[in-house]
Amino acid sequence: MHIPRILLREPLATGKILVLDEQPAHHVRRVLRLRLGAALRVFDGQGSEHEAILHKIDRTQVMIEIGATIASIAEPPHAITLAQGIPRGDRMDFTLQKAVELGISTIQPMWMQRSRKKLDETQMQKRTRHWQGVLISACEQSGRATLPELLAPADYHRWLGSDRVDGLHIMLHPDGEYTLPELERPRGRIVLLVGPEGGISSEETTLATQSGFFSVRLGPRILRTETAAMAALAGMQALWGDYRTSG
Repeated sequence: MHIPRILLREPLATGKILVLDEQPAHHVRRVLRLRLGAALRVFDGQGSEHEAILHKIDRTQVMIEIGATIASIAEPPHAITLAQGIPRGDRMDFTLQKAVELGISTIQPMWMQRSRKKLDETQMQKRTRHWQGVLISACEQSGRATLPELLAPADYHRWLGSDRVDGLHIMLHPDGEYTLPELERPRGRIVLLVGPEGGISSEETTLATQSGFFSVRLGPRILRTETAAMAALAGMQALWGDYRTSG
């Protein structure tokens, strides 16, 4: 029997009774259509997950009782940051959703030369809230109890020139010098750089290489931006991640 999972951004403790905020209450009442006494699971986005029971539900209030702690799914051994050039349309939604399922830890949206037209502040705030909702839904679906961090959209040149964490830095490029198996096993965080539609420009490629990124190709075919990110993440998990240990 499928037990629904919901994110609650507050401390969870066995025996505690919580009144749900508007958004999770709407999800329980209108989307999941749960009845009094229904079982569910709740997680805090920081790795903690509990059983729960629907304690009260009416038009004005939804309350749950927190139950026992559940052993949550372990996070991948290497934290992965996806630095994604912002694409057009709903491609970013797909990328975020699948990246969560494949174990990403941080998302860095970026404005690059071939990105869609920049949005104004109000539009960007709305879009960022939407992206955050995509991440939450993907966590609820995939069984992860740790919510990946969504960073504020950044200008590519400023981001590239900022101080970044040590680790393995990979730039996807159809004419890349390396393949994933040719790279040394990472010892720390992995940063994966993926361009928007049309890929990373020549100038951006040169700057990334000068900044220590390995130019990596994913086979002989040209992949769409959303396909490239997913293929690379799956490859990393197979080579260095939890595909080797899961199950």
